[in-house]
Amino acid sequence: MAANPEVPVGLTIAGSDSSAGAGIQADLKTFSALGVYGLTAITGVVAETPGHVSEIEPVSVKMVSAQIEVLLKSFPVAAIKTGLLFSGEIVSAVAKALRSRTRETAAPLVIDPVMVATSGASLLQGDAVGAYEQELFPLAALITPNLDEAARLLGEPIGDLPTMRAAGKKLAERYRVPVLLKGGHLSGQEAIDLLFVEGNVVEFSAPFSRGIATHGTGCTYSAAITAGLANRLSLEESVRRAKKFVTAAIAQHFSWQSGAKTLHALNHCRRAGRARLCRAVIVSRLD
Repeated sequence: MAANPEVPVGLTIAGSDSSAGAGIQADLKTFSALGVYGLTAITGVVAETPGHVSEIEPVSVKMVSAQIEVLLKSFPVAAIKTGLLFSGEIVSAVAKALRSRTRETAAPLVIDPVMVATSGASLLQGDAVGAYEQELFPLAALITPNLDEAARLLGEPIGDLPTMRAAGKKLAERYRVPVLLKGGHLSGQEAIDLLFVEGNVVEFSAPFSRGIATHGTGCTYSAAITAGLANRLSLEESVRRAKKFVTAAIAQHFSWQSGAKTLHALNHCRRAGRARLCRAVIVSRLD
């Protein structure tokens, strides 16, 4: 059988999650479900289970750069996303590697500024925020902060939808790139996200799933947006499809018992029958 040259290629630059619910693993599952061949540049290793981070160990700056450079040189990368980058040094190295290659590839960059795990554990060193703002954000096609990350960037809390609208506008004006501000941490029956692009605001909402303690929703969401861009969808359509994808992944979650505790994990692909392929099931739910 001849190879299919039309399969788009996506690159994720992020940390490895040992429980496979977030990070590189979640990104690859999402890429695969949405018809994108995934490449990885691993920035570090996180020993964790849903709700608990045990240990974090970054990869050397030299190795992070080497992974990105060899992949961009060797593959027709159609879109790129970043996740956990750990430190200012790694952020700067990623920005340098992308600046040298994205001029040639013109691949859009989605930045998920991962700062804190769902469990509350800090994942980003303090010096990294300035490096993000000065070196990496200017390269972005989209930045996808959640409310806690946006509050850290702005230095002010975000507690309701009007404040969220004002915060997103400030971020888009400050960084001069499109911003998707994710409102999943707000109270209410709907999970509302706001896309700020070219002076306009587009709202995306979905029913909020209660009682499901998953992690990796931000990784999955940004990876799904990246997959849309790799498939040459518009930014708005990429976000719209990604919102549906992550909502389905939460609703169809896996669960296990670990002693007295229940562990939850996103389901990036659920088969509806033996003869149906994973991607066909997921995409049919989105269209």
